[in-house]
Amino acid sequence: MNIVFLSLREKARKEAYEYFDQNIRKLPKGSDGEFDESSGSMWDNDADAFRHAYVSGVFTQVYGYNLAEIMGRLNEFTAILSDENERNMDFWNNEVGREYGRRTNSRKILAAKLRAALKRNELIITPADPRIYSGDTSEYIVDPNKPVLVIEALKTGRNNAFLDLVTGETMNSEGFTQRIEGGLYPGYYVADLFGMVTPVSCPDGVSENNLG
Repeated sequence: MNIVFLSLREKARKEAYEYFDQNIRKLPKGSDGEFDESSGSMWDNDADAFRHAYVSGVFTQVYGYNLAEIMGRLNEFTAILSDENERNMDFWNNEVGREYGRRTNSRKILAAKLRAALKRNELIITPADPRIYSGDTSEYIVDPNKPVLVIEALKTGRNNAFLDLVTGETMNSEGFTQRIEGGLYPGYYVADLFGMVTPVSCPDGVSENNLG
């Protein structure tokens, strides 16, 4: 995970803990005043569930549902989890966060919605919960030749903004086209579609590598 995503994730984690501490229940802090994750009281419980959902919701608000789903999968397979039930809990809560993330347009509203969702038992707060996440739980591996995802499309369906998962750089269609023509992205080519210069993914049989 590149520094841009790590920075957003860490900021969102802190926001989640602050909101939880102020509005749901107090969380342990160390002598430096920071939240103490080493206490063990912020894992496999309501605080853990809220954090996952909130961070996933923030990523959805910033980058859209599809990228947030991919980032969730990337994160779960870099985390140290030995229990599949723990991973199921995280996948479930990430999905709840994404759903609320795409329905809201501010972090304040997102946090309030997730607090209500927690009260309604929409989140999984223990690995022993029998509910099973039914979405994609496979590991997402970034193809170095095709690291770009669409993060914005016009109403016409034309892709308008792109994100490089490796560098964290965002590009408009013109900028991405120039980079492809400059040889920076060998996994893509530029085509003339309906009279418009358009970035296109080279066929490889992997649907996740397509620009959509």
